[in-house]
Amino acid sequence: MNIDDPQPATKTEKAPKKMDALKAAFPHTIPVFTGFTFLGLAYGILMYKSGYGVGWTFLFSLLVFAGSGQYLAITFLTTVFNPLHALLMTLMINARHLFYGISMLERYRNTGKLKPYLIFGLCDETFSIACTTKAQEGVEDRWFLFFITLLDHMYWIFGSVLGGLLGAAIPFNTTGLDFVLTALFTVIFVDQWKKQGGRRSAAIGILSSVASLLVFGPDGFLLPAMAVILVALSLLRLYDKSRKNIIEESTP
Repeated sequence: MNIDDPQPATKTEKAPKKMDALKAAFPHTIPVFTGFTFLGLAYGILMYKSGYGVGWTFLFSLLVFAGSGQYLAITFLTTVFNPLHALLMTLMINARHLFYGISMLERYRNTGKLKPYLIFGLCDETFSIACTTKAQEGVEDRWFLFFITLLDHMYWIFGSVLGGLLGAAIPFNTTGLDFVLTALFTVIFVDQWKKQGGRRSAAIGILSSVASLLVFGPDGFLLPAMAVILVALSLLRLYDKSRKNIIEESTP
């Protein structure tokens, strides 16, 4: 038996537990439903206008499930394909998930067979909910986490497929529509700046991006900027950890 698997339960016990977990998880995901619907709409419309039908949009959202990565993939699909560049860009844009995964090691420890899907579905919004919300008394935490992840995933699929259908049925002028992702990251940045603890990382992002833009120009600054940000944040995290250890050791 897998040491991560909890004690087995009968089928009659599992169904009520799952329903309780679903009912507990749903209210926490309502804001994600709103955001993913509009972001998915824009993505689905852009996919259709780029020559990819609803079926492709559905498969991308089901199997990839990476909002910013999927928007970026539209560019890769509609220009001369460079596999190495696509790989590096995707890794850089989604490098933050390394830290998400490390942060969730303890929370996901006893999730058993649900763990692979929880890892796959750990997007920004799901991570935010999982970090700040605990399952209420009587609700099994692993199923609570599973339904948060599943609902968020379904919202993204729904929004993107709906966008693809609307793109096929209604003529759209998509000029500027891809700005929706820029707007999303702007909102995330402003929210992070408002939080006292997030200003250092925001400042590192700004300075690294501006410096890379000046050195490498507008066509080649993104990858160097992401690399510098990743290294700087990693060093900052190590510094904070060592400083915390020093304080703890000096405290009588």
